[in-house]
Amino acid sequence: MIWIANLLVALVAALHVFFLILEMFLWTKPLGLKVFRQTPEKAEISKVLAANQGLYNGFLAAGLVWGLVHGNPAFAFQIKAFFLLCVIVAGLYGAATVSRRILFVQALPAAIALIALYFA
Repeated sequence: MIWIANLLVALVAALHVFFLILEMFLWTKPLGLKVFRQTPEKAEISKVLAANQGLYNGFLAAGLVWGLVHGNPAFAFQIKAFFLLCVIVAGLYGAATVSRRILFVQALPAAIALIALYFA
């Protein structure tokens, strides 16, 4: 069961690397504009804030990867649980303040991974 939990944690980490790329490098590009439903003008004005947000998503991904590679299983569990909870909180806040889609794209995968981790 731990391999399923770790696979889900890795998926959440990969999603956050993708969010980092979207927000830091593709925010003003066609894919970024489409994903975030932005106009080019609005994206240009907010690109520094988006890059900062992308950096934070990278930190979340790094924390999850750290938990996946840590050699002490008990501490690795704590690291993964902490960062998954951070992702869930960020997803809930984003869903409440920006778009309900964030609940399904960010918070739900992390919640599923956290449940799998708990039962592993």
